[in-house]
Amino acid sequence: MDPRFLHDHISEGGDTSGGGGSGVDRFPQWSIQETRDLLMIRAELDSTFMESKDKKLLWEFISTKMKERGYNRSVEQCKSKWKTLVTCYKGCETMEQEGYMMQQFPFYSELQTFFANRMQRLLWMEPSGLRKRAMEVSSDDEESRNAEKASGNNKKRKKVESGKLHEILEKYKIQQMQTEMQLMKMYEAKEEERRMKEMAWRKTMEEMEKERLMLDEQWREREDQRRVREEARAEKRDALITELLNKLTPN
Repeated sequence: MDPRFLHDHISEGGDTSGGGGSGVDRFPQWSIQETRDLLMIRAELDSTFMESKDKKLLWEFISTKMKERGYNRSVEQCKSKWKTLVTCYKGCETMEQEGYMMQQFPFYSELQTFFANRMQRLLWMEPSGLRKRAMEVSSDDEESRNAEKASGNNKKRKKVESGKLHEILEKYKIQQMQTEMQLMKMYEAKEEERRMKEMAWRKTMEEMEKERLMLDEQWREREDQRRVREEARAEKRDALITELLNKLTPN
């Protein structure tokens, strides 16, 4: 892949415009953080993408989640951006200068993790037909168009889509709750570990303080004994001096 391709498509996380070579973007450029948010939302729904035939509804959900985060991106914009990212990632994998290409494509590690997680899920998926469909990375747009053409009754389709969207939202909420529960358990475990360490530290400090007080008491006792001995020696010395003076002094 020509590095200029990455520069034209991923510069500051944005999409370039096409058509006519006018050099004016059709849509605002994608920022680095906005692109990472898109990747995160798409990764959270990947298992649902692998199971669902109607990708259009999923992309509508992704567009809604992007708007909740403050990004005004349509379904087509999200799909186009995802397709561009996957294309650039595939191009990076074919390059020998991996380090240079990763520098030009800042989302290489996120997509590498995404496809590694997908491969792990594929190892457990049955039947093989579902596995084959999930391996078709860039087929989201085509399957969405086929699903649209296959729907004969728009009113009925909207009702079914509404039910599916509700189901997707419920699955997403369950995933979020499970993630929050896992994080809470991790936090509680860390807090318990910190509390146990603090208790052990306090116990050690208390034992050291007791030992210091005991040593201080022993030192005071030794000082008292030394002072008593000094006073006794002084008294004896005074008595001897007095006795000698008495002997030397004539009556």
